[in-house]
Amino acid sequence: MEINSISLLKLGSSVRAHRNLLFNLARRETLGKYKESLFGSLWSILSPLLMLVIFTFVFTNIFKSRWGVAIDTGPISYSVILFAGLIIFNLFSECFGKAPTIIISNQNFVKKIVFPLEILPIVSLLSALFQACISFAILLVYIFIEAGSVSWTALLLPVGLLPYIIFLLGFMYWLSATGVFVRDIGQTIGIFTTGMMFISPIFFPASSFPENWQFLAYYNPLTYPIEQTRDLLVFGNGIDWPVWILYLGYSTVFCALGYAWFQKLRTGFADVL
Repeated sequence: MEINSISLLKLGSSVRAHRNLLFNLARRETLGKYKESLFGSLWSILSPLLMLVIFTFVFTNIFKSRWGVAIDTGPISYSVILFAGLIIFNLFSECFGKAPTIIISNQNFVKKIVFPLEILPIVSLLSALFQACISFAILLVYIFIEAGSVSWTALLLPVGLLPYIIFLLGFMYWLSATGVFVRDIGQTIGIFTTGMMFISPIFFPASSFPENWQFLAYYNPLTYPIEQTRDLLVFGNGIDWPVWILYLGYSTVFCALGYAWFQKLRTGFADVL
């Protein structure tokens, strides 16, 4: 495998060269989710909105949950904090769920010698990011209604989540290539995503992990983006730059390795499919 910055430069060149195709495919995949539904693409707004309403009702009126004993969230409710974490997790879950079958479900592209297969994981990532952006917009409106204002640090969210997006892309390259040859990966998706949901600080802060299980928070790739999102949107804190730089470095290396792995295996896609 070619494991260096050159592989990512090649990827960048391919994205630039095929950017129109990339965005057209992403648009088609995004709209295709709601093609035969009654409300169409309106569901991209209704789904997160209804979810937020349900969370607000359940955790405010039934469970009366609070975000830890020592954390004062002011006018912000537990449902807002929970929803912010779930947006990050749902982005991961959607990418992870699609990745193993990206190449398998696009066999017609595999047999076209000139088609840039490397853009297919990016297409799926962009489609998932679109839904995440809709959810974030709804969350920000809700925060403004509930708290009366939104912190300016919300503007830093795209920067704060950049390492996470790079990590997801690398993850999708790994799984999309391997999934062609190891079909059993699809059988483990539900188990893995469920496990990741419960060992991620979604329903509780990372600090509440028992001391002997703290490593689950430290080595969980979802911990940083979840807590960073809450800091920027809910608590009004800035980016933790040392951690951000470290996460960016790890994510970039992981993405480069994933892309190199994808390029190594792609020559055998047509034979298997």
